[in-house]
This record gives sequence, structure tokens and C-alpha cells, in this order.
Amino acid sequence: MKSALKSKKHQASALAVTALIGLPLVLTGCGGGSASSGGASDSVSSLSVLDYYNNQPDKTIIGDALNACAGKSGVTLQRETVPGASLIPKVLQQSSSKTLPDVLMLDNPDLQQIASSGALAPLTDFKIGTDGYAPGVLSAGTYKDKIYGLAPTVNTIALFYNKDLLASAGVTPPTTWEELKAAAGKLTSGGQYGLAFDANPTYEGTWQFLPFMWSNGGDEKNINSPQAAEALQLWTDLVKNGSVSSSALNWTQADVKDQFVAGKAAMMVNGPWQIPVLDKQAGLNYGVVKIPVKDASQTVVAPLGGEVWTVPQTGNKAKQAKAAEIVACMNSDENQLALAKARNTIPSKTTLAAQFATDNPKLATFTDLVKSARARTGELGQDWPAQATKIYTAIQSALTGQASPADALKQAQG
Repeated sequence: MKSALKSKKHQASALAVTALIGLPLVLTGCGGGSASSGGASDSVSSLSVLDYYNNQPDKTIIGDALNACAGKSGVTLQRETVPGASLIPKVLQQSSSKTLPDVLMLDNPDLQQIASSGALAPLTDFKIGTDGYAPGVLSAGTYKDKIYGLAPTVNTIALFYNKDLLASAGVTPPTTWEELKAAAGKLTSGGQYGLAFDANPTYEGTWQFLPFMWSNGGDEKNINSPQAAEALQLWTDLVKNGSVSSSALNWTQADVKDQFVAGKAAMMVNGPWQIPVLDKQAGLNYGVVKIPVKDASQTVVAPLGGEVWTVPQTGNKAKQAKAAEIVACMNSDENQLALAKARNTIPSKTTLAAQFATDNPKLATFTDLVKSARARTGELGQDWPAQATKIYTAIQSALTGQASPADALKQAQG
């Protein structure tokens, strides 16, 4: 959620910086998308941009991409970056005061809320191409059958494991829940836990739980179900038997990464944005596999993270047309590959993702997961945030022993 996750932006890394060195040269070729401009848009000289990439190296990487696209369109950009938690309140205020930016980035689960307010223009109005994108990516950018946003790159979560710790314990990477419980138990000793995940009372906690619930057939429309209860029972058992620290109730994904890096967790649930930090740790030998499912007949269903670029309804048709050129350029084939490499994310177009996985084997598991990753708003649309809150409320209740997993979900749904 790294999109997911507005408050947890990528850590600065040698890998990202190295990838960035050649980025502007690649980004000058913005031929992958198209946007109708025409007429008065040619007289537009400046556009405003709002996003939440306010931490390095993302701020620079995205800034260079935007500026390269602006150069191709013959405009300059006035860019404002804000903390993730501040973005939506700011956008809602701007919408109310009719001061929306010309180009707006949104975390993909927030698009529904903003589109429903009438603040965004459908990208099809500008003939921006949408062919070749993974289904989940288009779902994340769609409101009432119209596409309002496109993400150049996306992400999801998987299971990282310390190869040396697993080898010493005679454990192979788990693929099922029973294997996960057995492995986590065997890898728990002294100050080392078998597994770390983020179960905090925010959308992050919900995001980390979704693969377990979805893969088991649970549905966000009604979390009071046996399938969701079984998934929450798994998490509860892991905490209760000591295989996962009870501190997971307050950990962020960055905290989970820190536990893994320090050798205090043999496995962790996390995303590809952590890879640059992991690669900088001398002697850390890790691998990545899909999150285990209840039984081998099931298929992993992962949540889709990533930010979408949109064209707000500013009332200035010329600027909107020019803003659409920026959105199309940011989503070009060249930029999808360049941004994915620089940010350890996955290109949103399936053919590009396949190419990317071949060139970047450490991200191959995530690339495979993204093919079928689900948008969190796919079923509930703008009602997703309320249901996400119910899910993390149930997680907290069950993991603290206030209620059984089944009762916690029933109470939260009710």
C-alpha cells in the first residue's frame, strides 16, 4: 500500500539513486500514451501539481519524471508536495474553494471518494490510452465505469524470509497456513520471532491482513464470515503462541522491516519498497515468496498498491488538456519501466511487467502477484475506508483477546 501507505514512503537507497542517474534521459521519451491537446492548450505555459511524494528519494525521482514530461509538453510546473495524511483534506478543501491543482496524484483507494465529488475529469475525455494495463490497475482508477486515474507503477506485499535462519532451522519457505505456523514456531527462539507483520489500527493493518482473508474466500462486503474468521484465527494463533510479537499491534511496515533487518524476525510480510534497505545490510541473505494460503488448492489474492495520476475539473479546458498530456507521459511505457526500476515498484502494463521481472529477478514474485492483485475499492468503491476501519478494529479486538476472531468480526461488521 505503499501507495499503500501514505505515511510510509520508500527509504532512501543506493539502488534507487543509482537507477535515478539515468532516469531523465529515459523519461524524455513519453510516447507510450496519448492525450488530445489542441487549440488553446498550446498557449498554456505553466501547470500546478500536487502529490505526497515528499520524502527522498521519491520526491526527486517523481520530480524529475514530471519535469521531463513538462519539457516535452512545453510547460513549467509549480509542484507542491504534502505529507500523505494531509493530501485528501487538502484536496477536499481545494475542491470546495475551486482551487484544485492542474495535475493531481492520489493514493488509489482515495480515487473513488474524490471522483464521486465531481472533482476529477474522466481520462477518456482526453483520449488517454488504457490498453494493456493489469485489470486491478484499471479497477483502481475507475469510478462508475469511467477511468479517472492511471498508475505508472504499482506494488503489493509478499513474504520475505531470511535464508540463513531458515536453513539453520531446517525450514523451507512455507506455502500453506499449516506450514507457516510450523515454520514460525520452529524459528521462534530467545529474542527471535518466527514472523513479523503489521497489525496496527490503521489502513496498514487492514492492508496486511487482506491477502489472508481474500485468499481464503473472505469478502470485504461482509467480514462476518467463516472465511474471514479463519484468516483472523490464524493471525490470533500466531500471536497467542508467541510466534509473532504482540508488538505487531502497534508496528508499522517500517517497524516490521527493522525487526527483520535486526534478525529479530525470521520472516516478515512486507512490500518491494523495502528491498533497497535490505540490500544495504551486509550479510543479510533473503528471499521472497507469495504469502501462504490455507491449502494448496487456493490462489493468493494480493491487494494492489500504487498512486494514480488524475486531471482535476479546474474549469480551464486548455490547462486540463495540457495536464492530460502530463498524465499520459507519466504513464508512457518508457516511464513505467524507468520509474519501476528507480522505485522498486512494478510497471502497470502486463507486458512491461513481464519484461521487468526478467530484468529484475528480486521483484519477480511481486510482478507475478500484481497480475491478479485486487483493488481495495473494487467492490465497495467510496465505501471502502469505512469497511477498512471495521477490519482493523476486528484485528485489534481479536489479537488483544477482547473477543474471539469470529465475534470480533461480527461486532465490527454489525
